[in-house]
Amino acid sequence: MLIYPAVDLFDGKAVRLFKGDYAQMTVYNENPVSVAEDFLNSGAERIHLVDLEGAKEGTTPNLETVCAIKKTTGLFCEIGGGIRSIETIDKYISAGIDRVILGTAAVTQEGFVKEAVEKYGDKIAVGIDIKDGFVAIKGWTETSSLDAFDFCKQMQDIGVKTVICTDISKDGAMQGTNHDLYKKLSQKFSLDIIASGGVSSIEDIEKLTTLGIHGAIIGKAYYIGSINLKEAIEVAK
Repeated sequence: MLIYPAVDLFDGKAVRLFKGDYAQMTVYNENPVSVAEDFLNSGAERIHLVDLEGAKEGTTPNLETVCAIKKTTGLFCEIGGGIRSIETIDKYISAGIDRVILGTAAVTQEGFVKEAVEKYGDKIAVGIDIKDGFVAIKGWTETSSLDAFDFCKQMQDIGVKTVICTDISKDGAMQGTNHDLYKKLSQKFSLDIIASGGVSSIEDIEKLTTLGIHGAIIGKAYYIGSINLKEAIEVAK
């Protein structure tokens, strides 16, 4: 299993939200590039980036920071948050970003994912944010009527290879991740599934590794010191 340490970006800073609530934001570092360098020094090979401003506005306000992280570390970088047009995807891919994650637009714009996958193949991933079994959109501020499992099936049929599945109720809460959800997803689909939300201990990493899923995102647990990144990477191998 691959470990994806995360940097959530807001106003050029590394931050974390509690259960996706923008009103409950903690700034962890004023310099996200130095955070990414710490990841590199801990043995990380990949990094998960989220533009939280972009997620709300559908823009790329942190593009400069994202590019600086890629250039400085050379890590495999994936980015999500507000990517709602082919032009935005073009912008990130041409800047050297390795994979772009579609979220809201995958739900609201029919044909968008298909067009993106036809153009960029496995450089396109889809973020499936799950709230009470349904897909949440617009920075988790709205819940759609789409069943999360039905949506995974749709994405697999289109040709999407990688999905980042987040159980919103677990995100940032430090109460463990939803192992049952990831077990069901991995049994049901041939997608590369990345677990996100609530990965808060080495035990979580061990359990997820045994499920045989593709990857796990570590966010708050790294920042507050409850997961040693180097150890997590070794356990996941």
